[in-house]
Amino acid sequence: MPMITLSPSGKTWEAPVGATLLAALADAGDPIGGKCEGNGKCGACHVFILEGRKGISKTTRQENETLDALVGVSSKSRLACQVTLGEEPITIEIPQL
Repeated sequence: MPMITLSPSGKTWEAPVGATLLAALADAGDPIGGKCEGNGKCGACHVFILEGRKGISKTTRQENETLDALVGVSSKSRLACQVTLGEEPITIEIPQL
């Protein structure tokens, strides 16, 4: 099970391989919003993947289109509902709105 670290708090927890990052955040007590029911269309679950990008699923065309419409994105931006966890640990940051 991959270890997830939330920056800057340093909170860590394990999540099952194959789970979405959105589900892992909710299971850890840190749910982030979403209006599209995990379809990658609303952008409300925007996160930054600070470390471990190679251990997660690749960005889809739909996700890229949604990210392109958001303000404050970077090369580390992903939608938590579209990130499927692999075996590798990751470090994430939830942007402050």
